[in-house]
Amino acid sequence: MAVDCGVFVDWSQMGDVSRDAAPGKTEYKDLKELKQHARSGQWAKNHSQRSAVYQQLLKALPCRTVTPDAAVYRDIVGNSNSKRNPSAYTLPEFVDGTAVPCYCLKAESVGSVHAVLSCVAGQFPDISHCPSLPAVTALLLHWSADEAQCFESVSRMLACNEPGRRLLDQTFLAYQSACMTFGDLVHKYCPAAHKLMVATATDVLEVYSDWQRWVLGDLPFSFAARVMDVFLVEGYKVLYRVALAILKFYRKQRAATSSALTKQDSAAVRRDIQVFVQNIGKSVTPDKLLEKAFSIRLFSRKEITLLQLANEKSLQQKGITVKQKRQNVHLAVNADNFSSEIVSAKEIRDIWSWIPERFALCQPQLLFTTSTHGCSLNRFYSHCEGYEPTLMLIRTIDGEERKRGGNKLSFFGTGECFVFRMKPEMERYEWVVIKHPELANTAQSADDEQTSANNNDASQSLEEPAADPSQLSPFLSTRHFNLNSRNTSMFMAGNVDSIIIGGGEGNALYIDSELNHGRTERCLTFDNPPLCAESFQIALLEVWGFKDTMTS
Repeated sequence: MAVDCGVFVDWSQMGDVSRDAAPGKTEYKDLKELKQHARSGQWAKNHSQRSAVYQQLLKALPCRTVTPDAAVYRDIVGNSNSKRNPSAYTLPEFVDGTAVPCYCLKAESVGSVHAVLSCVAGQFPDISHCPSLPAVTALLLHWSADEAQCFESVSRMLACNEPGRRLLDQTFLAYQSACMTFGDLVHKYCPAAHKLMVATATDVLEVYSDWQRWVLGDLPFSFAARVMDVFLVEGYKVLYRVALAILKFYRKQRAATSSALTKQDSAAVRRDIQVFVQNIGKSVTPDKLLEKAFSIRLFSRKEITLLQLANEKSLQQKGITVKQKRQNVHLAVNADNFSSEIVSAKEIRDIWSWIPERFALCQPQLLFTTSTHGCSLNRFYSHCEGYEPTLMLIRTIDGEERKRGGNKLSFFGTGECFVFRMKPEMERYEWVVIKHPELANTAQSADDEQTSANNNDASQSLEEPAADPSQLSPFLSTRHFNLNSRNTSMFMAGNVDSIIIGGGEGNALYIDSELNHGRTERCLTFDNPPLCAESFQIALLEVWGFKDTMTS
């Protein structure tokens, strides 16, 4: 007997989605076909088919031995399909005040979402922070025959224990490190959007902390449902992709409608993005959003996992494992305490916005300056030893500033290194492989998410094994890439005679042992033009470290 999985839905809002059509194909043995159908919206018009596919995918999730099911819900709550009063079921603290999105549900169905979340809170006492769960629960209720089935679906997502498979953040540490990771990805894959955020928001990281809500909460139902299709098949990385695509479309809209950029309170920028996402259907279709999301050539899940682990470790070291006031988590360079002879407080804020999030938690600390310590490479090394990474600023005789972020000595470093110039305009030059991944074959899993579903091999697995942090190098380490040429990974080097930054057919920066003269050329590592006059005299050089001012 057919099961009606649309009892909670307000069908007057569902457009041309069929409630009664035969389900069609619901079981997939060919993973390539499953991914193709998820990305192309194969189930979008057939409610019964999507419901059946979801149930198959959720039942296939490996879960903890003791995972509460529908029977548990019926024993505790009952199983009403009638009206429930939302106020009778207080939302758990772990949703952090997040409201339940309507998502084309009947008005009374919101009470059912409250009831499911209330039972989840009792059965999963280890969840401390999961603001995306109201949206996920509301979506799954769409394709559930009753509340009990919805509860079991949510429980399986929360209890999934497959190595390397991550679905929902359940602690503040995981949630906050995901926000930091998203910020890092924006730096690398949406530079124009990031530049817009730096120009308009007083706290860029606060804006990026909304990224999960954009995808699971603010997107209209027809978009959120398509995201859920792919999310259940391909995992957490999909959320990053869609959020990056949203930011790209937002920047495009701002570029088309705004001429002058003015600094605003972060709350105003956050609200502006939220309104854009809620009304995204006016300018973008679900197909276009997903097309944009999967055109972004992200690095492998392994590399993103490494970045997530590095950000978690940074938060743990600073004692940030539970929700705190945002200003205790994010950096705001204190203009009263910052003093440089090369850049202003505003300029250092802009520079800080380019730095990986786990280091941007720290305050700038002056380690070395030629105006105090003299022009000695030995003293330079002595004052900078033990600090990594570092920020080097150079003012030439012509008054130009140049920079790079680095670590120790001899050719070393990772793809997080970059060079930049401040004049005539601020411009950053990252590792060439970031913008041209064709220069390297990333050591990825069989599930290569950088290619379209149409090009994926039919034998691919959907998830790769979990990364072991004890066996892997830092994020963007060259050991994870089969580079076509070593010239593209010559980040920096140093000896008693010179400091070199960037290599391959030239150096982005070469500084002599007296710290008086230098030269700059195009180099293959950063694909940069000369950063100033090719030969220059140094007026002043500063090296800044990252001071941890947070305590547990």
